[in-house]
Amino acid sequence: MAASSVVFTIARAAEILGETVDLLDEIADQLEPEDGCLWIYDTDDHATLGFTERGIESLKELIADQKR
Repeated sequence: MAASSVVFTIARAAEILGETVDLLDEIADQLEPEDGCLWIYDTDDHATLGFTERGIESLKELIADQKR
């Protein structure tokens, strides 16, 4: 598996997908690291949910399934 070169914060992913951060936070618990979901830690041990490009695609699929 190749390393990701781009990671989007949950806020940016919500903007890209036209959804709310709350919705993405709610459905992200269905994703595993293999699906492109990861945590980003800053120097203050503050954690932010992030997504690789694969994670954005996984979120799109989950949102589409949820709307059916």
